[in-house]
Amino acid sequence: MAIVSSETLILFIATVLVAGSVAGALTGGVNQLSSAVGDRSGDVSEEIRTDVEIISDPGSSAVYDDTNSTVTLLVKNTGSTTLAADPGDIDVIIEGVYRTNVSTELIAGTEWRSGDVVRVTVTNITFSDTDHRIVLDINGNSETFEFRTGGA
Repeated sequence: MAIVSSETLILFIATVLVAGSVAGALTGGVNQLSSAVGDRSGDVSEEIRTDVEIISDPGSSAVYDDTNSTVTLLVKNTGSTTLAADPGDIDVIIEGVYRTNVSTELIAGTEWRSGDVVRVTVTNITFSDTDHRIVLDINGNSETFEFRTGGA
C-alpha cells in the first residue's frame, strides 16, 4: 500500500510542476498580448482623431507650376487633434512614387489645430498634359487628390 501512495505522490508532484510551468508560460504570453493591444489601441485612437481634407481646387492653375516644377496643395485639419505640420509626418505619393522633397507652411498660427490650413509643396515634379493623382497620408488618414494638367 505504501508503494502505491508513493507513486501517486510522485505523479501528483509532477503534475503540479507541469501545471505551474504551463501557467507561467501562459501568464507571460497574456502580458505580451496585453501590451501589444495597448500599443495598438493608442495608434488607433490617434488615427480616429486625425482627419484632413485637401481643399485645393483641382481646376486651379495654382496646383501645378510647370515653370518652377512644383505641386502645391492646401490641406485643412478637420479632425479633433492638433497635428504636426512637419514634412516628415506627411507622406506624399505622386503618380505612385513616394516623394521626400516636401515642404510645409502653416498658413496661420503656430500649430496645425483643427480648422487650420497647411500649404504642402513638392518640388522637382514634371507632369505631362494628362490626369494626375496625389495621395497624402497623415497618421493613417489618406486623402486622394486628382487633377488634370494642360489642355482640357
